[in-house]
Amino acid sequence: MTKAQLILEDGTVFTGVNFSSDQDIYGEVVINTSMTGYQEILTDPAYYGKIVLLAYPLIGNYGINRDDFEGVDPQVKGLIVKEIAEEPSNFRADEKIEDYLSSHGITGLKGIDTRKLVRHLRNHGTMKGSIRKVGSSAEEALSQLTEAESEKSFVKKVATEKPYVIPGRGNRIVVVDLGLKHGILRSLTNRNCHITVVPYDYTADEISRLKPEGIIVTSGPGNPALLKETIEMTKEVMEKFPFLGIGMGQQILALAAGAETKGMFNGHHGAYAVKDLAIDKTYMTTQNHQYELTPSSLENTDLEITHLNLYDESIEGIRHKLFDAFAVQFYPESTPGPEDARHIIDQFITKMNKGEKANV
Repeated sequence: MTKAQLILEDGTVFTGVNFSSDQDIYGEVVINTSMTGYQEILTDPAYYGKIVLLAYPLIGNYGINRDDFEGVDPQVKGLIVKEIAEEPSNFRADEKIEDYLSSHGITGLKGIDTRKLVRHLRNHGTMKGSIRKVGSSAEEALSQLTEAESEKSFVKKVATEKPYVIPGRGNRIVVVDLGLKHGILRSLTNRNCHITVVPYDYTADEISRLKPEGIIVTSGPGNPALLKETIEMTKEVMEKFPFLGIGMGQQILALAAGAETKGMFNGHHGAYAVKDLAIDKTYMTTQNHQYELTPSSLENTDLEITHLNLYDESIEGIRHKLFDAFAVQFYPESTPGPEDARHIIDQFITKMNKGEKANV
């Protein structure tokens, strides 16, 4: 282990120790507030290119196991923690978190004042940063932050390049992969759905030829407004098939309907309370997004708000008034985190079976 520094784009420096790979990296630093679920966080494709700061102080106490992955490989660029548990205590653990990160070349930084770093980002907003060995040039690190990978390439890096099928005898669902989590597939296979996963740039005609009973657009990394192909496809398919957007899928539906999105000051990464406006009920949800819908932009569209975040009143759910299309900003498959929102998938399937207008 060697001493290393986190250098933020405003020049603030935090010094700690590398606990996995020690290669120099740079990317956007985001705060995750979850107490558990670090394995799912590390492998969530929506974190592609991010340096994740875990606010909970002790990480790694239950190790890494083979069952809780949300992707084949870790997607984060780096991980920042206060302390790593030296000996994981869980019968399912196959290896330590530091060994897992090292084997995949992911840089880890521990031993810094994570509470101070969280407060700094909360006050000044999400910003880019670089983790580098102590003694490296701060000026060089700051200059490289402007060279960070373009968000336009993020979805292309994590989404499937070719369609594939997961057979089932239930509803035929096309899943448009913007950064697919395994939890979505588990939720659908548990309901015996026949799933066809397609790339983000599949056209409406190509999807229609698959004869789906419903379409899901998944979560993913980066700026949704850059996904012109997915937005154009959504404009066409939401008129023909039941449609569910998850995470970035909500932003894609909104953009296809004429609304707008914007970057968030801090983003939502972790557990948040969400209110279902139709039934006046609150759910605890898991989220991971750096962009949100602009409320005023919905006024001249056929969209209506169905869910609100109780932390900052941001939009967490929408439905189309004319078409069988709706979306949520949170993760209904509940990995990691609360299972309050699992009914969203059931509502989607029920509406497909009944041929009714979606009403969440």
